[in-house]
Amino acid sequence: MLNMLIDNPTIQMIADRLCELYEEPFGGKPSGRYRLPAKLMRKMAGRRRLYEDDVTELTRALYERGYVLIDMESFFVVTSANTFVNYRRANDERVETLN
Repeated sequence: MLNMLIDNPTIQMIADRLCELYEEPFGGKPSGRYRLPAKLMRKMAGRRRLYEDDVTELTRALYERGYVLIDMESFFVVTSANTFVNYRRANDERVETLN
């Protein structure tokens, strides 16, 4: 099992851990998207609070590694950026017909 806690972690180190966790088997699946309680994210960061700048920096670090971090207020979701590639696309014509 992956040890998620690091002494004096940087945002880059936390991003690495979150990517590693994506590849770990748990929850009945060999790998893949997961949610992480905000409390555990703060614990991983060694902080009592995570500020918007911290979350933005972590989001960018994960995106550079091919992952997306979604802040849901009380928890975070980590998923692959490839998850969204095959989503249907809304175009100008479709959006204009909504009015």
